[in-house]
Amino acid sequence: MQETRTGFVLLLAATILSMMISSSVFSQGTVKGFVRSEATGAAVMFASVSLEGTRHGVVTDVSGFYSISKVPEGQYNLIVSSIEYDNYKEIVHITNGNVLSKNYLLKEGVVQLEGAEVSADREEQRNSVRMSVETIRPADLKHIPSFGGQADLVQVLQVLPGFVSTGDQGGQLYIRGGSPIQNKVLLDGMIVYNAFHSIGLFSVFDSDALANADVYTGAFSAKYGGRISSVMDIKTRDGNMREQKVILGASPFGAKIMLEGPLMKMKENDGGISYLLSMKHSYLEQASQFLYPYIDGGRLPFGYTDTYGKITFGGAGSKLSLFGFGFSDNASVLDDSTGIAFANYNWENIGGGGNFTIVPPGSAVLVNGNFAISQYSIGLEEGALSNRYSDVNGFNFGLDFKYILGEDRVEYGLEVVGLETDFQTFNSLGAIVEQTENTTEFGGYVDYTISRGNLIIQPSMRMQYYSSLAKFRPEPRIGIKYKHSERLRLKFAAGMYSQNVISANSDRDVVNLFYGFLSGPDNLQSNFVNPDGSVREVSHSLQTANHVVAGFEYDITEFLNLNVEGYLKDFTQLTNTNRSKLFPDDAAHNDVPELLRLDYIVESGFAHGVDVVLKYEKRHTYLWLVYGLGNVDRWDGSRWYDPVFDRQHNVNFVASQDFGNKKEWQISARW
Repeated sequence: MQETRTGFVLLLAATILSMMISSSVFSQGTVKGFVRSEATGAAVMFASVSLEGTRHGVVTDVSGFYSISKVPEGQYNLIVSSIEYDNYKEIVHITNGNVLSKNYLLKEGVVQLEGAEVSADREEQRNSVRMSVETIRPADLKHIPSFGGQADLVQVLQVLPGFVSTGDQGGQLYIRGGSPIQNKVLLDGMIVYNAFHSIGLFSVFDSDALANADVYTGAFSAKYGGRISSVMDIKTRDGNMREQKVILGASPFGAKIMLEGPLMKMKENDGGISYLLSMKHSYLEQASQFLYPYIDGGRLPFGYTDTYGKITFGGAGSKLSLFGFGFSDNASVLDDSTGIAFANYNWENIGGGGNFTIVPPGSAVLVNGNFAISQYSIGLEEGALSNRYSDVNGFNFGLDFKYILGEDRVEYGLEVVGLETDFQTFNSLGAIVEQTENTTEFGGYVDYTISRGNLIIQPSMRMQYYSSLAKFRPEPRIGIKYKHSERLRLKFAAGMYSQNVISANSDRDVVNLFYGFLSGPDNLQSNFVNPDGSVREVSHSLQTANHVVAGFEYDITEFLNLNVEGYLKDFTQLTNTNRSKLFPDDAAHNDVPELLRLDYIVESGFAHGVDVVLKYEKRHTYLWLVYGLGNVDRWDGSRWYDPVFDRQHNVNFVASQDFGNKKEWQISARW
C-alpha cells in the first residue's frame, strides 16, 4: 500500500505543479472556445485558429476546442479556417490576466482552395509527436472499397500497416504482434470487449455515426493504460442540432437506418438538444441461400444486430451526452452434407453511459469525463461437449484535464475500471475450468508536451494499481519529434505497459470462435525459464510489455507523404492456455511438473518489424500504398513458436477517384 500512496502522491504533485504552471499564463492573455458547423452544430475538427501576423495559432481537437495562450495584450485579427467551410475573421481584444471565450459557427464553403484538405493534417503532424497512430475520419471510410457496398471501420483497419485479420478467430484483429485481448477498444470513452462480428467483415459501429477514430498501434502515451499492445479510441458524432435527417442503407447482406435531429434546436452560439439513433441488421443467412446455393451446407450461418442511441445536451461549450447500445452476433458451424449445425456460437454486449465536457469560465482548462457500465456475454455450444461461456460485467469512469500553455500542453487525469468475470470452459482432459473474479484497476497519468523550436518532447507517466493483486506499476513513457526541415521529421517513442485481463484461448489456435475473458489466473507456475536458460520467479499474473518505435515522416510533395516506422514490442510476460497439460491440477498430482498440470502458463515473446505508408491525397483523388514487414515470436519456456497471426509480409493498395459534375460518383479499388 505504501507504493500505492507514493504513486498517487506523485500524481497529485504533478497535478498541482501543472496548475501552478498554468497560472503563469495569466501574466498574458488567453483566447479559447469551440468551432462548430452552422448547418449541423457538429464540432469542426482540426480547424486552424490563428492570430493574423503572429506565431500564435492552434488546431482544434476532436471536440472542436481551441485555446491560444501566452498572448501579449493587444488587438488582433483572429482567423478560423477549415476544410469545406468559409474562413472567418474577427477582431479580438486580448488583455493581460484574462481569458477571452469566443465560439464560432462556420458556414459551409462553396469554393475550396487547392490543398486545403491536407493543410490541417500537415499542421497536426508538424506540431505533435503523433507516433504510431492513424486517424480515421468519415471521408476515409468512403474511400475504401467495401463488402456489399456499405462502408465499415473494420475494412479500413485491415488496410492499415501492422494489422492482421485471420478470419478464423471470430473476426478479431491482431495489431503489430498483439493478440485481440491486448488491444483496447474505446467507444466514447467506454471499454468495448468485442467490436467485430464473427464473419470478419463488419464492426459494431455505424460508419455514418462516427466522428473520428484514433488507432494507436504501439508506444502510446500515458493517457491510455490497461493494455499492452494497442488502443482504438473511437468517437461518435452528436446528432444534428438544426434539422431532422434519415439515412437508409441496404445491400444483399444487411440493412441499416440512422435517425438524427434536434429535440431543441440550437440557436446562434447557444446550445441545444439533439438525438442520434442507429440500427444495423444482417440477413446474410437468408440471402446466402439464393446468392450462394452451391456452398457447403447451402447457406452462410452468420447474423448480427447492432443498435446505438445518443442524446446530447448543450453543444456551444460545456455539454453532456448520454448513450446506450446493444450489439449481438451469432454463427453456426454446419455439417457439409446435411446443413445442420453441430456448433452454435453467440455473443451479446449491452450497456450505456455518458461523457461530458466542462469549460470553466475564466479558466484555461478543459475538463472531459466519461462513465459507462456494460455486460458482455459469449457462449459456444458443441453438441455432446460441455458448454463454454464467458460473462464480463464492467464499469469504467475517467476524468481528463487539459491546459494549453502557449506552444506547450499539459494533460492529466485518472481512470477507474471495475470487472466481474464469470468464465467456464474445459481443458484438454475434458475437465471443467471455471473462474469467477472481481477486480478493480486505478490509473492516473500526467502527460506534458514541450515544444522548443524544431524539437517536440512528450514525457508522460502512468501509475497503474491492480487492487485484486495489490500490485502497483509505474509506467514511464516518452515521445520525441525533431523537425529536421520543412519536409522531413524524425520521431521516436518508448514506454512500459501492463494489463490484467486475459483471453481463454491460445495464440496457437488456428480456428477458435470462442473468445472468453478472465482475470489473470493466480495458479501460474512458480518459475519461468528465459530463452537464455536463466530462471526467474513468477511474482504476479500481469501481462507486461515494453515498446520502442522510431521512424520518420517526409512530405515528398504538397499532396504526397511518406511515413516509415520501425517497431519492437518486448512482451516480457504473457499468459496463455497450456497446451501441454496432461494431468489434473489436484493433490494427487502434486509431484507432477507444473507445466503438465496447470491450465495456464507464462510465456514471453517479441514482435518487431517495419511499416511503410505512402499517401497521396489531392482534392478528389485518394491513393494509399501500405507495406508491412513483421515477425512475431513466442517463447513458452522450452521452445520458440510462431503464433497463427504471424505474417512476414503484408501489402495493401487503395485507389479512389470522385467524378461527375457534383462529384457524386466514385470509383475505387483495393488490392
